[in-house]
Amino acid sequence: MTGPGDLQRGSSVLEIARAFRTDIEAGKYRHRQQLPSTRALAEEWGTSTATITRAMTQLAEEGLVINRDRAARLVNYPGPDVAEHGGIRQTPTVVIVGGYAGSGKTELGRILTRLTGWPMLDKDSLTRPVVEAMLRNLGLSPHDRESDTYLSQIRPAEYEALREATVENVSCGNSVVMTAPFIRELADAAWCQRARADFAALDAQLRVIWVRCDPESMHVYLRRRGAARDAHKLENWDRYVGGLNLDYAPAMPHVVLDNSVDNPPLQVQAGELLEQWGVRRRR
Repeated sequence: MTGPGDLQRGSSVLEIARAFRTDIEAGKYRHRQQLPSTRALAEEWGTSTATITRAMTQLAEEGLVINRDRAARLVNYPGPDVAEHGGIRQTPTVVIVGGYAGSGKTELGRILTRLTGWPMLDKDSLTRPVVEAMLRNLGLSPHDRESDTYLSQIRPAEYEALREATVENVSCGNSVVMTAPFIRELADAAWCQRARADFAALDAQLRVIWVRCDPESMHVYLRRRGAARDAHKLENWDRYVGGLNLDYAPAMPHVVLDNSVDNPPLQVQAGELLEQWGVRRRR
C-alpha cells in the first residue's frame, strides 16, 4: 500500500487523500476493512493528526470511508460486483487444481475457466520463461525439473509467484483457477493452513480439486504433449510411475476428479462440480 516511502515526509491533505483513494479503488484496502488510527497514520505519513483527519474527512465526503465516533474508520467500497448482482456481494472463489504430470489438471483448469469466465493462473505458463532463464544462468538445462537446484531453489519461487498472482487477483474481487502439480504443497499441513488463512483474510472461498488419472492415460498424454520438460519422466517411465502415490490425497478438504479413460469426460465432471458448488456458468 502507498506509504511514506513513496512520498516525502509531511505529506499534504491532497496527497494523502489521493493515495488512499487510489489504494481503495485498486482493492488494496478491502470493503469494510478497518483503517489504522489517526495517530498511527500521522506517524506513518510524517504529518499531523489534523492533516490525517482532514484527508479522511475528504474521503468520507466522497463515500469511500466511514467515520465512526470512538471507533476506527472503515473502508466503504464494495466494488462493481455488488451493483452487477443486485446489491449482493459476490464472494471470490479460489480453485486449486492439482495432479501429477499428464493427469489433465491444466485441461480441467481451462474447462473451469471457460465455464465460469474466471481467470486461470497456470504455474508453467506464469513462470516458465523466467525459470528457463534461471536454469541456463546456473549452467543447467532449461528443461531440468529433477535436480536438487531446481527443487530447492527454483520450484519454491514458482509456487510463491503463483500464490502472489492469485492473491493480487482476489484482492481485486476476482475468482481464480490456479493450476500446478501442488504435490508437495497439498501434502504439507503448514502450507495448507497458510493457504486457508491467506484467502480467508481476503474473504475468499477456497476449493481444492485433485485430478486423478491412471498411469497409462498419463503416459499417452505426456507423449502426445511432447514437452521437453517431460523427457526425463518418459525416458524413465517405470521408475517415475513407481515413485507415484496413485492414492494421493491432499491434506485439506478437497474433491477428487478421475480423468481415467473409463470415467466421464472432464467437461461433464466440471459442470457437475460447479452445479454442486452453486456457481453460475458463464452464458
